[in-house]
Amino acid sequence: MADVFSAAPDGNIAAGAKIFKTKCAQCHVSEKGGGHKQGPNLGGLFGRVSGTTEGFSYSAANKNKGVLWGDDTLYDYLLNPKKYIPGTKMVFAGLKKPQDRADLIAYLKDSTA
Repeated sequence: MADVFSAAPDGNIAAGAKIFKTKCAQCHVSEKGGGHKQGPNLGGLFGRVSGTTEGFSYSAANKNKGVLWGDDTLYDYLLNPKKYIPGTKMVFAGLKKPQDRADLIAYLKDSTA
């Protein structure tokens, strides 16, 4: 199993879009300028520090973690968000399959830019 992004399979944007729609879209919007839902808007995610999206009320855990979001940090985070940021408000259990995480990251890189 690929535990680090450098060992992850290549991501598929279309497959990632399906994962986003079924597992993420209930709480998140990926397009820049979209509003917040239960979770923050993900527009401009890559290169942003956790807990810093204007207008969203983050948990102290998310703000204090100070993660710089990129391929590698998202790959680890999406495996088990509550383990990566203990105390996060995000209720998502995570994506255990490396391919699913790689696909979602490929989609997010495309849709949040």
